[in-house]
Amino acid sequence: MLWENGGVESATTPAQTQVLIAGGGPAGATAAWHLANAGIEVTVLEKTAYPREKVCGDGLTPQAVREMNLMGIPHAAEDGWQHIKGLRLVAEGRAVEVPWPSTQTWPDYALVRTRHDFDELLAQHARAAGATILERHSVTTVLRAEDGTVNGLRAELLDGRGRKTGEFKDFHAPIVIAADGNSTRTAVSAGLAKRDDRPMGVAVRAYYSIPEGAPRHGDDWMESWLQLPDAAGNLLPGYGWLFPLGDGTVNVGLGILDTSPQFGKLDYRSILKDWSGALTATWGLSEETRTSRILGAALPMGFNRTPQHVPGMLLVGDSAGMVSPFNGEGISFAMEAARIAADLAVTALQRPTAAGREAELARYPVLTQETWGGHFALGSRFAELIGHPAVLKAALATGMRVKPLLRSVVQVMANLVDERGTAPVDRVVRLLESVVPTATTMGAALRPDPDAPTPANVG
Repeated sequence: MLWENGGVESATTPAQTQVLIAGGGPAGATAAWHLANAGIEVTVLEKTAYPREKVCGDGLTPQAVREMNLMGIPHAAEDGWQHIKGLRLVAEGRAVEVPWPSTQTWPDYALVRTRHDFDELLAQHARAAGATILERHSVTTVLRAEDGTVNGLRAELLDGRGRKTGEFKDFHAPIVIAADGNSTRTAVSAGLAKRDDRPMGVAVRAYYSIPEGAPRHGDDWMESWLQLPDAAGNLLPGYGWLFPLGDGTVNVGLGILDTSPQFGKLDYRSILKDWSGALTATWGLSEETRTSRILGAALPMGFNRTPQHVPGMLLVGDSAGMVSPFNGEGISFAMEAARIAADLAVTALQRPTAAGREAELARYPVLTQETWGGHFALGSRFAELIGHPAVLKAALATGMRVKPLLRSVVQVMANLVDERGTAPVDRVVRLLESVVPTATTMGAALRPDPDAPTPANVG
């Protein structure tokens, strides 16, 4: 069958592969590239067809840029990438510009590119490395071996307009990666439920045209509003962002956490419209300059779906709730987790036994915990605090007047702390993370290696 827009399946498309991935977004495409680049046969099942729209802020933090650099993805300004030199924080009647920090680990710039373009670029990069990406293949359920190990996925084929055809196809692999975003259909079909003890957010966004001559036309800062006023100056619930795309368009959105007493009771689209009235003076924005629909999505945060490994399968990105409670950012964590999962899969496939392969895959939640467990745990506490308007207002009244403090806050919230750095902020964060309860169990680290030599089989 040949679908429009490049989604191809034929009689020669393999139903058996080495690694099978549900979802072709940043997590799935990144994992596919790393696997294909390592010589692994990998197939990605993507529900939609590229290019496609995704609800997102379109911002790629220095953490995500680092992953792009590791993959060799060019991002020159002349090719449509908007380079961002820092974050402008707005609250308490002030706007403070904080450049990205210079660190040992992370680039000192961010990027903005629409998901409409970005996801397709990642998919093309994975295909160029040798990955097979099948578009309009909507995963409906995991498949299991007799012992319960996940060993495949069932997908319903969609037609050229994205409609269900009623035709299904089964794909099998010794390793499956669930990277299908916050729909989490793969994880849910495997019986993995959402955790209610982790924060959840809701975000809405739209695109606006910046009029020529507006003060922010051509801006190269990400702007974050820690308080949202309407046109009359009355405070609205939530936080907001404006991420310029470099072509006279800006992604404008807002989010609210479930720690807020107003969560689930608001018309978020109306709030965004009200807030846009407060952006006329600096950005020239209003409802008249909006160029798209207002769309919304959930933000699963802080490892809100566990375990991240079940026999035969790993959860990566939003499917595992890998979104920061500090700022609602998820692309960078999805891409980094995809690299970790791919590296483990490469090693696991070299193991001589199925038990040895699973022992290798079981290291995945240990590594993600070591990498971001402290960050997510601190972010969850932060989410609890800002859910109290009085606490937030008191913190902003002090913090917005102390720029060195803001620089440290931005560094922590954006996860730009050097793991072994000696700067004061690095040491303070390590100390805080050491006393905050972790987000996942570390028991997998203690499992014996079934392929390791024993006294009975040495020699």
